[in-house]
Formats: sequence, C-alpha cells, structure tokens
Amino acid sequence: MTLQFKKATRSLSRLRLAISGASGSGKTYSALLLAKGLGGKIAVVDTERGSASLYAGLDGMPDFDILDLGAPFAPESYIEAIHAAESAGYDVLIIDSITHEWSGVGGCLELNEKIAQTKYRGNSWSAWNETTPRHRAFVDSMVQSKCHIIATMRSKTDTIQTENDKGRKVVQKIGLKPEQRDGMDYEFTVVFDLQTESHYATVSKDRSALFRDPIIITEDTGKRLKAWLESATDPEAEKVKALAAELAEKGAPEAAKGTAAYREFFKTFFPKDYWKALGATDAHKALLAQAEAADKAAEAAKNAANAAQDDGTVDSTSAAPKAKENAANATQQEVA
Repeated sequence: MTLQFKKATRSLSRLRLAISGASGSGKTYSALLLAKGLGGKIAVVDTERGSASLYAGLDGMPDFDILDLGAPFAPESYIEAIHAAESAGYDVLIIDSITHEWSGVGGCLELNEKIAQTKYRGNSWSAWNETTPRHRAFVDSMVQSKCHIIATMRSKTDTIQTENDKGRKVVQKIGLKPEQRDGMDYEFTVVFDLQTESHYATVSKDRSALFRDPIIITEDTGKRLKAWLESATDPEAEKVKALAAELAEKGAPEAAKGTAAYREFFKTFFPKDYWKALGATDAHKALLAQAEAADKAAEAAKNAANAAQDDGTVDSTSAAPKAKENAANATQQEVA
C-alpha cells in the first residue's frame, strides 16, 4: 500500500465542549446560554435532580426539552440517551452532568468494584479490563454524535502530599479537578473551568483559539463558536465540487451522443452515493440539456431523411447526411 500525505484542513464538525466547576458555579446556566447561541433544537439529559428545569421559561433562556436520568448511572444509560436525542433530531445536547457516569451510583467506579468482588476476587485492576471498554463506548458516543455536545462536570478540590519545612508529610490543596476519569478533557474541543464566586470562565483547553482571557459565558459565546465551526471546510462539499469538475470535463462527449449514453456514463462512472448531489450541480444540468438537444437533433435528422425519401425529390443516400448536418447546426444554435 502506498502512503500519501495531503494538505491539512479543518473539517466542518460538531462542537464537543465541557464545562467544569464546583456546585453553584453556574454550569447548567452557562450550558443553556451556549446552546442558545449555537441554535437549533436543544435537549438536556439531567442527572442533577431536575436542576435544568429550574431555568425553563426564565428571561434569556432558550426553549429546551429534558430527559431526567436517574441511578444507576451506567455508561449504557448515557449512550441510550445520546442515541435518543439523535433519533429525535436535536441539534444540541447538554449532558448535565457526566460526573455521575464515573463516580455516581452505578457509575464506572462502583461498577468496577462490583465486578472485582464477584469475578476477580477483589482485584480491581483486572476488573478494569471489563469496565474500561464500557466507559470508552460512552466517550465514543459523545465524540461521534450527530449533535453538538455540551457536557458539564463537577469539580472537587485536588490535593497532593508534600513535605513541609520540618520534613513532615502534609496534604496541600492545588486547585479544582473535574470528577471524571483522568484525561477526559482530551476528548473535547473546548474545556471551560468556572469560578464559583465570580462565575468567570477560563479555558484549560481551547482548540478554537477564541478564548485567551477569562470570560462570562453568554449566548454570544455560543454564536462565536458556531461561526468558527461553520468557517471550516466541508469535506463532502469539496468532494462533490471535485466530481462536478470531472463530470464537466469527461461528460461532454457522452452528452453529445444523447441522454441514454449520458445517463449510462453518469451511473457507471460516479459512485451511487454522489448521484443526488451531482444531479443538483450546474455541470450536470448543462450536460443533460446538451444530451436532450442531441436527442432532438437526432430525431430531426431522422424525420428529415424520411420526409425527403417519401417525397422522392432527394436520393435517400444523400438525404440523411444532409438532414443530419442541418439538425446538428440547429442543435449548436439551441445549446448556445
């Protein structure tokens, strides 16, 4: 197999955004404002005992539908909820929160402990061979979703053990840490960390390069992200554009033979998955018009030859070529 490099482009994609913060920092409120800015139908998977519903109908809040998800918080429950949102045609899905999938009742930590006790004699390391694929399936369902995903995560105080100036072991607070599996932030395009008192958001990860300074999340934040997403290249559109150029180049000789020849060429030369998209292009419409004109020219030539032969004024061997020449000239004038 020959390996080839190609020019890197940012493809049009769906947003994958996480908001982490302690209780009361404004995660749900901020997520709803972001969703409003992104636009479209909004759904909320609520594991926080109806906290999202408290914002329904408030000034500045979008309309949204809610799914209350209760314990047990197994990865499969989240996956089912994501698929349900996709099937229902929602554009934006807020998952509030994904912390329960990890540390909630029936979440991965609790699941792993049960598996360890029942199948591996308490060996939790061996149990992760079963738990990790289930967690990975949940992450993949978010990453591959057709919806924009906004996920919230609870934060807790993170600590490390150090030595003080007297050489004694002490526990030192080093900030807040999202309650999810280590490395979860790698799965998101943007990760906002909310401050509890000020409600300012700072970015710990930002592939959009839009947010360098602390901000208050508003509807406009979602609009900025939407504009950034829509400025990306759509690989499917680029593919259709390239195929249309090829169609214009190679389809003209076939169109000159008539619609039957052109349609046969179109169906055999191009993948079936692209027939509909190519059928809407200017290149196809122009070639189809040319093919239809060729059909008319051929029919006119045939009729002229028959008329000349029936009339008896023109020899049949010379009538057909002359009629065909006249029809061809008429076709050129019609296409032009």
